[in-house]
Amino acid sequence: MHKVTSPDGTSIAYERFGTGPPLILVAGALCDRAVIRPHAERLGERFTAVCYDRRGRGDSGDTAPYEVEREIGDLGALVAEVGGAAAVYGHSSGAGLALHAAAAGLPITALVLHEPPYTPDEAEDRHVAREYARELESLLAAGRRGDAAALFMATVGTPPEVIDGMRAEPWWAGAEAMAPTLAYDSAVMGDLTRGGTVPGELLGKVAAPTLVLCGGASYGWMIDMGRRIAAALPDGRYRVLDGHEHVVPPEELAPVLAEFLPGR
Repeated sequence: MHKVTSPDGTSIAYERFGTGPPLILVAGALCDRAVIRPHAERLGERFTAVCYDRRGRGDSGDTAPYEVEREIGDLGALVAEVGGAAAVYGHSSGAGLALHAAAAGLPITALVLHEPPYTPDEAEDRHVAREYARELESLLAAGRRGDAAALFMATVGTPPEVIDGMRAEPWWAGAEAMAPTLAYDSAVMGDLTRGGTVPGELLGKVAAPTLVLCGGASYGWMIDMGRRIAAALPDGRYRVLDGHEHVVPPEELAPVLAEFLPGR
């Protein structure tokens, strides 16, 4: 494990695997670097693959108050650490953060957005996203971290009986520890400010060639959202990974990234 210091003084823990062009992996909600490490290890066969603990998770520090710009600074510090420019892969809400970073002008050579979970631009969907953000804030303010994590699981479609089983698992304590960062992901996705819809004002600012990935077995609205995002990017392209859902195994994902990223 290595550490780098963000512009606001926060210590960010990371690991690197392999040699070659630098590629930074950004994980989604309730995920630390251990979750995405298998992907980094596999990608280390072709790249210098970096996985890290986003602030407030694992071995990284945190600095209040939270701002999306601070997380952009964390990613910028990692880019500087690996040579001053890097490709970036973001998964789920991590893709939302990667989009913010690219639009902010970080030296990102190529960008992969893997199922950023923006909501459809419909009144009911915007309402659900805003209500989630408000309830999440209330639960965290009351110190109910387990309930906050359960709220997130329910919001992404996990059945109640499955959540009950999850809460009895040994790993649930780790989810509770990371629960405050759910508010960070909610801010990244614009749940309260935009109702979780696509930040159109950011898309036109992305200079890097960008690949948007969706699983062919994912929700139809997610697949359609990915197609729309790719079409709105200045240099966007779109690919459906047949038979896959939201999470793709390392051995399936690595060749897709290798095909897109060489020479970038």
